[in-house]
Amino acid sequence: MKPSEALPDDLAGESRFQLLTRLGFAARGLLYILIAALVILAGRTEDLTGALEYVGHGIGKLLITVLGAGMAVYGLWHLTDALFGIESGRHHWKAWRKRIISAGSGAIYLYLAYKTVWIVFAGRFGGNETQSRTADALQLQGGELFVLIAAAILFGTAIGQFFKVARCNFLDPLDCTEHQKRWIKWLGRAGYSARGVIFLVVAWLLAQSALHHNAAEAGGLEQALDFFSRDTRGWVAAGLALFGVLSLVEARYRRIHRPPPVEEVADMVAEKLER
Repeated sequence: MKPSEALPDDLAGESRFQLLTRLGFAARGLLYILIAALVILAGRTEDLTGALEYVGHGIGKLLITVLGAGMAVYGLWHLTDALFGIESGRHHWKAWRKRIISAGSGAIYLYLAYKTVWIVFAGRFGGNETQSRTADALQLQGGELFVLIAAAILFGTAIGQFFKVARCNFLDPLDCTEHQKRWIKWLGRAGYSARGVIFLVVAWLLAQSALHHNAAEAGGLEQALDFFSRDTRGWVAAGLALFGVLSLVEARYRRIHRPPPVEEVADMVAEKLER
């Protein structure tokens, strides 16, 4: 965007919420870089919670407190988009699809923020949550179907990551020069490819656990990284690190719209109740 171009009212003079959302993008980026560094430098595979626990001692508690605050705001930003369409739009089917995805992302990152609070005060959060949740689901009537549906959703998420690789639409919300976008494009392609591969493996692990009625076969990010050989794992981790760098780029350059004012929200709620 050229300096002479006027910014919309919801972008000009960024609010505190918008600035904190940038902290959220940065927190997401640092977390992915940490996970990748543990794989490449220490030979450790951790999920998002494990990475937080790894640094959750001594001065590391200050770091994960900052990360937790960032993820909380990032989650709230996604939920705000889901409710009001401030980023996704409002009145077409693609907007509703994006808003549903935003709702899911918001819930996940708010849960991660909750985990950071637990880790700061308790030191650890718990065991393998994916396997625990899968075991609970498999005990239900028709539980295998529920797990297969979850696997299908993750498979669809993986395909969505690969669409981003092909279309490079992650560049659209960035306020930077075309020269900068040329290298950001390849950064994003590598990062989203790695994320897509991880989602595919997690979907496969869930599907196997459903078909074999064995929760121990399910897994999250940590088990997905363990799925690969040592050399391949390093390349996938490098891709996740690049996704983390992309998140830091987004923290700097992404256009972030303000949420609607309280008065407008109240009017929208009143209008819905009158129908």
